[in-house]
Amino acid sequence: MAGIRSRKICRFFSSRLNRCTVRTFTAWCNSHLRKAGTQIENIEEDFRDGLKLMLLLEVISGERLAKPERGKMRVHKISNVNKALDFIASKGVKLVSIGAEEIVDGNVKMTLGMIWTIILRFAIQDISVEETSAKEGLLLWCQRKTAPYKNVNIQNFHISWKDGLGFCALIHRHRPELIDYGKLRKDDPLTNLNTAFDVAEKYLDIPKMLDAEDIVGTARPDEKAIMTYVSSFYHAFSGAQKAETAANRICKVLAVNQENEQLMEDYEKLASDLLEWIRRTIPWLENRAPENTMQAMQQKLEDFRDYRRLHKPPKVQEKCQLEINFNTLQTKLRLSNRPAFMPSEGKMVSDINNAWGGLEQAEKGYEEWLLNEIRRLERLDHLAEKFRQKASIHESWTDGKEAMLQQKDYETATLSEIKALLKKHEAFESDLAAHQDRVEQIAAIAQELNELDYYDSPSVNARCQKICDQWDNLGALTQKRREALERTEKLLETIDQLYLEYAKRAAPFNNWMEGAMEDLQDTFIVHTIEEIQGLTTAHEQFKATLPDADKERQAILGIHNEVSKIVQTYHVNMAGTNPYTTITPHEINGKWEHVRQLVPRRDQALMEEHARQQQNERLRKQFGAQANVIGPWIQTKMEEIGRISIEMHGTLEDQLNHLRQYEKSIVNYKPKIDQLEGDHQQIQEALIFDNKHTNYTMEHIRVGWEQLLTTIARTINEVENQILTRDAKGISQEQMNEFRASFNHFDRDHSGTLGPEEFKACLISLGYDIGNDAQKKTGMMDCEDFRACLISMGYNMGEAEFARIMSIVDPNRLGVVTFQAFIDFMSRETADTDTADQVMASFKILAGDKNYITVEELRRELPPDQAEYCIARMAPYNGRDAVPGALDYMSFSTALYGESDL
Repeated sequence: MAGIRSRKICRFFSSRLNRCTVRTFTAWCNSHLRKAGTQIENIEEDFRDGLKLMLLLEVISGERLAKPERGKMRVHKISNVNKALDFIASKGVKLVSIGAEEIVDGNVKMTLGMIWTIILRFAIQDISVEETSAKEGLLLWCQRKTAPYKNVNIQNFHISWKDGLGFCALIHRHRPELIDYGKLRKDDPLTNLNTAFDVAEKYLDIPKMLDAEDIVGTARPDEKAIMTYVSSFYHAFSGAQKAETAANRICKVLAVNQENEQLMEDYEKLASDLLEWIRRTIPWLENRAPENTMQAMQQKLEDFRDYRRLHKPPKVQEKCQLEINFNTLQTKLRLSNRPAFMPSEGKMVSDINNAWGGLEQAEKGYEEWLLNEIRRLERLDHLAEKFRQKASIHESWTDGKEAMLQQKDYETATLSEIKALLKKHEAFESDLAAHQDRVEQIAAIAQELNELDYYDSPSVNARCQKICDQWDNLGALTQKRREALERTEKLLETIDQLYLEYAKRAAPFNNWMEGAMEDLQDTFIVHTIEEIQGLTTAHEQFKATLPDADKERQAILGIHNEVSKIVQTYHVNMAGTNPYTTITPHEINGKWEHVRQLVPRRDQALMEEHARQQQNERLRKQFGAQANVIGPWIQTKMEEIGRISIEMHGTLEDQLNHLRQYEKSIVNYKPKIDQLEGDHQQIQEALIFDNKHTNYTMEHIRVGWEQLLTTIARTINEVENQILTRDAKGISQEQMNEFRASFNHFDRDHSGTLGPEEFKACLISLGYDIGNDAQKKTGMMDCEDFRACLISMGYNMGEAEFARIMSIVDPNRLGVVTFQAFIDFMSRETADTDTADQVMASFKILAGDKNYITVEELRRELPPDQAEYCIARMAPYNGRDAVPGALDYMSFSTALYGESDL
């Protein structure tokens, strides 16, 4: 069938080149190519390389073709066209006599035949009306839509459309506000056709594919062109009614968010403007391009001062206002029960503060650079002639050098200072040799000035002679100073060895004495007799080491005395003390005497602490005897209350009276608690922290006592609330007993609460049918064994419904259900609300049952402001069936209800 149709196409176009057909096919192709951001100008030329032909097929089919060849040679073009023709053939269309070579050669007949084949396959073939399809289905659709209009009789796709009323009737039937049909006249076809073409292009996004003059001036308009254009109306209007209904639903939901969204947009704009200003300003502040003149640098400094005075202060105010707006917006969102606003990446208040910090850092660096550059130019302005520059540098270097070489500083220097002076002198000798070239250059420049008859030659010669004389004197003084330094170094090395030995032995001995003093004065904290006995033993061991320590002290003092003898014998002028240590003999003797005084004091402190620990042990035993009685008594009472709350019999009023009597008996035990508190106070005053005679602390007893009082009070209150619930909800005593019996049956651990799996089983036992309801909140259940048990019993227990119930009875997500929450739930009714699923279903109607929606569909079906609202916030759709510009309405719908990020 497709092959016969293709041969007819070729015969039709081989007869003549239909200008109307070329215009129509070109416009139809561009209506799809513009979705990919391109178009064609000449249909016989622009498809020759196959690139735009492959792009056209990808747009209209929503599928990806093979990767095209990018070369310019004929073989590349033929390859691309063959890929396109193979794709058409894969859709069930047989192309007869249409080859890639004819398309590449620009054969208009074959090109138009190929385009008509594409139009038939992708725009007309899928049209279906009452079991008719393609051309017949499209004709039946036109007849049905135009039946109510006078002077319109659609019987074919050529002469039935010449007067233009058929096009106007199709538009008026679906969009009556666009055309005043009553004013149209059958005898004015040009006006009718132009009106329909202009309205379709402006309001329906249908490009102008036909020319009114061509249709009117032809006895039989081109059937293919008319069919192509009319199919665009079919696709534009199909599903319009249900799309309008869906649009109304979406408008209602979107209106809720628009006010807060405007505030978000204002924040984003203000943040973007401020960040943009910072981004523009920082490069200016980081620009370090130097200027060659002082005037230019002064102008830069003035521009910076203008920035500080005029440009920056308004931005400081904007930054403050931005933070205020952010806090106000979050408050409004919280009050309207909407998700908190999360600015786009890089626009958080913290991001702006970081950017502002970078601005101020750049500002500080720029100011410092400006001042440094000004100082640099000032220095350059003072540089003068070459001779004066070199002479001044040399004179500056030699200034003070003679006095330095004549110093006697080595006479009072230490060994390390002497070595440093020698290294410094060696460096000076190297520096002196390096300056030899400079002196020779100065002499050469002076000679050149004399040869050029310089006007100030006498002063230059005098200055040069002074530099040369001074240079010879520096050499002699340098050699003399080296000899003196080397002689002094040898003498001080001997003393340094003695100093080093003294330091090596004095330091550890001094550390030992300081550690001993610290230990002897340390305030010890013990809690048992065993601990104080351990301290006494360690102290006795320390006293045994004192004789050896005194021998070491005498040896260290002997080294110091030997140094003193050398200094007196060789008349060494010592500039300071031992360089290796600050510990003096006087200090060693003082600390040794202090250690000897601290030993008896430590003996006395240890004896006193031993007596105190004996008294503390008596207090521990007294407290432990009482606590070991009271603690188990409290635990027993707690267990009895648990059994009473589970095994309640009789009416609720009888249960309440019995519990109040039990509460009174517990309160009468209070004097024994008070007595134990008195013993605990004595223990605290004695600073006793551990008690091996009992596992109970006073805090355990207090907490247990408070829990006991709280448990009996809570149990009484639970019964009182059950009475209130029973009376308020009209629950009979039998129902209440049934609820209690079911609750107790599944409370297997007798804790007074039900876990999720126990609560679920309890609901089923009471006949509560929990199914999977898509309009209720979602949740989860993690007990697979229990689920298998329920299924074996024939129960239908949906996870979503059970999670919704758990969110009601356990709003704090503690994982347990109290009996009171259980009773409240059994008397509560639920109500359905709009959900994200309903909004997604509405969007799917607008999208023609696709998994995505396009910008054109949103603008066609929604009011302008809400259409743009959706376009700005919908993420791109990335599914396998995506087309260019496809938007993801599913993630957008869930974001409206705070179930994901918008």
